[in-house]
Amino acid sequence: MSGAGGRGCGSPVPQRAPWSLVAATAAFCLVSATSVWTAGAEPMSREEKQKLGNQVLEMFDHAYGNYMEHAYPADELMPLTCRGRVRGQEPSRGDVDDALGKFSLTLIDSLDTLVVLNKTKEFEDAVRKVLKDVNLDNDVVVSVFETNIRVLGGLLGGHSLAIMLKEKGEYMQWYNDELLQMAKQLGYKLLPAFNTTSGLPYPRINLKFGIRKPEARTGTETDTCTACAGTLILEFAALSRFTGATIFEEYARKALDFLWEKRQRSSNLVGVTINIHTGDWVRKDSGVGAGIDSYYEYLLKAYVLLGDDSFLERFNTHYDAIMRYISQPPLLLDVHIHKPMLNARTWMDALLAFFPGLQVLKGDIRPAIETHEMLYQVIKKHNFLPEAFTTDFRVHWAQHPLRPEFAESTYFLYKATGDPYYLEVGKTLIENLNKYARVPCGFAAMKDVRTGSHEDRMDSFFLAEMFKYLYLLFADKEDIIFDIEDYIFTTEAHLLPLWLSTTNQSIAKKNTTSEYTELDDSNFDWTCPNTQILFPNDPLYAQSIREPLKNVVDKSCPRGIIRVREESFRSGAKPPLRARDFMATNPEHLEILKKMGVSLIHLKDGRVQLVQHAIQAASSIDAEDGLRFMQEMIELSSQQQKEQQLPPRAVQIVSHPFFGRVVLTAGPAQFGLDLSKHKETRGFVASSKPYNGCSELTNPEAVMGKIALIQRGQCMFAEKARNIQNAGAIGGIVIDDNEGSSSDTAPLFQMAGDGKDTDDIKIPMLFLFSKEGSIILDAVREYEEVEVLLSDKAKDRAAILKGKMIPSYIINSNPEMENEEQSSPENDSQNQSAEQVSSSSQEVDSVDQESSEENSLNSYPESLSPADMDNAASISASEQTSNPTENHETTNLNGECTDLDNQLQEQSETEEDSNPNVSWGKKVQPIDSILADWNEDIEAFEMMEKDEL
Repeated sequence: MSGAGGRGCGSPVPQRAPWSLVAATAAFCLVSATSVWTAGAEPMSREEKQKLGNQVLEMFDHAYGNYMEHAYPADELMPLTCRGRVRGQEPSRGDVDDALGKFSLTLIDSLDTLVVLNKTKEFEDAVRKVLKDVNLDNDVVVSVFETNIRVLGGLLGGHSLAIMLKEKGEYMQWYNDELLQMAKQLGYKLLPAFNTTSGLPYPRINLKFGIRKPEARTGTETDTCTACAGTLILEFAALSRFTGATIFEEYARKALDFLWEKRQRSSNLVGVTINIHTGDWVRKDSGVGAGIDSYYEYLLKAYVLLGDDSFLERFNTHYDAIMRYISQPPLLLDVHIHKPMLNARTWMDALLAFFPGLQVLKGDIRPAIETHEMLYQVIKKHNFLPEAFTTDFRVHWAQHPLRPEFAESTYFLYKATGDPYYLEVGKTLIENLNKYARVPCGFAAMKDVRTGSHEDRMDSFFLAEMFKYLYLLFADKEDIIFDIEDYIFTTEAHLLPLWLSTTNQSIAKKNTTSEYTELDDSNFDWTCPNTQILFPNDPLYAQSIREPLKNVVDKSCPRGIIRVREESFRSGAKPPLRARDFMATNPEHLEILKKMGVSLIHLKDGRVQLVQHAIQAASSIDAEDGLRFMQEMIELSSQQQKEQQLPPRAVQIVSHPFFGRVVLTAGPAQFGLDLSKHKETRGFVASSKPYNGCSELTNPEAVMGKIALIQRGQCMFAEKARNIQNAGAIGGIVIDDNEGSSSDTAPLFQMAGDGKDTDDIKIPMLFLFSKEGSIILDAVREYEEVEVLLSDKAKDRAAILKGKMIPSYIINSNPEMENEEQSSPENDSQNQSAEQVSSSSQEVDSVDQESSEENSLNSYPESLSPADMDNAASISASEQTSNPTENHETTNLNGECTDLDNQLQEQSETEEDSNPNVSWGKKVQPIDSILADWNEDIEAFEMMEKDEL
């Protein structure tokens, strides 16, 4: 998701100007207000800005260079194993793989980034490679949304800058609109997806066979997300304006018109998913994050690029609803479109981090500053923004795929305010990327922000967006070879020229906007502002907004700060009963339940059941309170199920070949040394004999004082632990015997005991899937002496390497390494409790959320029993989702302060390679080759500071 470059500004237009006057200047002049900065943050010197800009360039070279060397022509780089990710050759990751179409995705997505970073020679070479190697006629089912924003947008962005460079007369003189012709070919391949009665596109399409044909393997879907259908207008309209073929813009406009007509008229909100045939809302929750985000973005930007007032009117109508119902500063919480005063969930996803940037473009600075600061505090706590976090800022989903949305908002806030505070924020992002995500073959996504473990993944958007925004943040105008203000950013940060607004205007502008509710005029008072409007008579304005939020995220486990929506007309009424406060023995609480239509039933087996009949509530308001109470009970149930479970652990290779740079996600054990309460265990690894560790070891001298490697299978985990402990091992790593298993695609394992007393096991035991275990085994084969660190979270590499022999190629390239002051990583006593639901040798009763006429709430007893062989508690990834329109809900009654870590894993069929002209074989690099690349990978060590994971 991205913003716009903006247009030139003159004098501020009058307040409440007509729509025709409040044009691009109204929405976008803020971007040019770089002369304003607020006191409280010291200005950053030009030298430091240049240094940081150069550091971004080096980081991009590291990521892009490793993709081209180890992955191209594959779609994406797998940075841990140094090879390309090819659809059908790797285990399916479900919907995530729908972005991959065997069309060299990362290269196309990076085209205009090369020009922004002033790498024009590399851009010219990249364009030639795209024209020579990329095939768009593959038998692959891809996401219409992802293909549009990444591939079509990437081709159009590349074309936009190619013709700009050609006009300058030095580069691309041979270029003759070849990228545009490829974009047009792709556009026609996507058009069959719009063959629905509503005009909303199917979510997926086969690049070769289209929709519905037997060989297409798609076309049976009924639902799509609002953003998926509403994030097409910029790319499709640009394609029409560039080529003169109006059909693309017409189809994208029709889809937007349909979504607008299907908005909920009383709230002016849209849901997350919609039926593409009937127009019925499937998911009726509404927010500004995943599933909706770029729909709002494209309404505002379509107005700027196309000059159609109806798009601005629609955006402002939606924005008014967002600020009425969803915005709870500094939070942005999903609500129900039919009952917008009722929160749909108590957590936020990372994709909403784009919204402060959009608010800047809208001109609403104060809430942008507030939400951005809240997000920054979350980042300072976890080093990265978790995929989802709760209203009291604990981890909900722990992954972080190196998303760029926060960097985007940081850039636009700096452009709007000139406040050097945002340069310091950008500096922190650079340091964290180098310190925690950088690996020898690129940058690896974070599998878990709490442990610092990595995922073998580097998405194309990381190169398309992250480096673009970070470079622009620190660049001066003369550092960029073209005027960025002449372009608008798409949601993937691709650049489209603003002159398209006056080109090929053959689309009839029909204002379909109608039936408005009365709006809050304050949302339309923002025009091209001067500093008096931005910072009214107070140079400390932005700082004064941020200051109250400095401590909003702390290391305690506070009660949620979610604002309870209490209708003002209920003056004198007590606040609704919250699930966390409920006591079944409190007569007053039971009376409140009755008023909310909730009955409490004591079952014969000692369990307690709660049942809600909305029609029995005293009023509709009480019925809503009852529904909220039941939803809170479901979340407390999820927390209770996870109460006694352990979070994932980390295995860090601290010697050859990674020197602490690669962190493997490990499953914990319910026995042995608890790494969260004791110092980490560090030692060299040695394979046990027998390898399964199921009998007395025949090589005790080999594992004495070392960490034993054991294969899973043939006996219980506790038995393996006792055998290696008796041989003198200081720890154990059990490696899965299921070849190809990986933490990327499977829920983590938690090793259970044997049903007996396991207090005799004193050493730590961790579990690795086959893929992660192979990384250690390969290193052992290459280097006999491999040292690892077993811990509850990744440790600071500077502290790990202190006093150790470091390879000369690292020291010689990094003279500061020897003199760098080392500090011990902070021992964070607030180690988060388990955020993943686990079960031991049995399935946990799931929450039944099917639609029925009543809400039911049950309390289930827990029991654990050992398995016959490897007693594994599989950490599940099922999400406890509460839909307000579903009335039958069951859950436990108890809950502690804990996190949620829901990871939905799906399997989808794989596609065969349909391009015989390009070699798609895996490029597996030997370790020596990987080490040779490290001469350019030194910047990470300069970023080593105290570890805050």
